[in-house]
Amino acid sequence: MDPVIWHNPRCSKSRDTLALIEARGLRPRIVLYLDTPPRPAEIKLAATLLGVPLRDLIRSKEKAYLELGLDDPTLSDDHLAALLSEHPQLIERPVVFSHGKARLGRPPEAILDIL
Repeated sequence: MDPVIWHNPRCSKSRDTLALIEARGLRPRIVLYLDTPPRPAEIKLAATLLGVPLRDLIRSKEKAYLELGLDDPTLSDDHLAALLSEHPQLIERPVVFSHGKARLGRPPEAILDIL
């Protein structure tokens, strides 16, 4: 099964991660998540497969982070996932899925153990 990558072609880490996958002869399914945002359930599943709290998928340095009140520790995962689906630029990138696991490509080599 070829991997899936939530990809942003303007991000150097995302481009490097994609290149690393392709250099291994794999043909990933590329999801341009800014154009086709993942549904809230997919975002929650990504956090589960990564083994991290959902908040770890949020880009807290983005302007929208504070504008949307995402710094509020009382927000539920359901609320956070809905906001991330509506504002996919806040999703940490890239996320790679393969063999029922997920890894964040920061650094890109972090994905190698699931390919």
